[in-house]
Amino acid sequence: MHAHATMSAISAHEAAPRQEEVFVTLSVADQLCGIPVLAVRDVLGPQAITRIPLAPREVAGSLNLRGRIVTAIDLRCRLCLPPAPAETAQMSIVAEQAGELYALLVDQVSEVLSLPLRQFEANPPTLPQEWARFSTGVYRLQGRLMAVLDVGHLLALSTEPA
Repeated sequence: MHAHATMSAISAHEAAPRQEEVFVTLSVADQLCGIPVLAVRDVLGPQAITRIPLAPREVAGSLNLRGRIVTAIDLRCRLCLPPAPAETAQMSIVAEQAGELYALLVDQVSEVLSLPLRQFEANPPTLPQEWARFSTGVYRLQGRLMAVLDVGHLLALSTEPA
């Protein structure tokens, strides 16, 4: 009887609508961004990256993550931003797409934030087009705009013209 009551409580909890979304926050060229935490497999400090001949511009190269080869995507290039200054020790957010691992190179990874869904807004018309096509919307946080990035769109390299 006790197990049945516990199962009912779990089922009721799972059926409740989500009130918050959890994000890993990061910076790219001083822009605050968020990636849903469920899309993040790992966060890495600076890594040795091997260039890949004839790869698209936004592919920075590959890195080794515990014996797996991971394609590194330069988020600055993907978002049409200038390259990171040479002294920037870029970090990586590892995500999975179609069974493959990818590392999104960012300037800095900050913290994990839980934000109320009711504060989520559509992309403002002033958001540059390069950002808007990879952003699902924004949060306004203490005077800063946090763009929520769509990992699937960021990793869809085949949709880009060569």
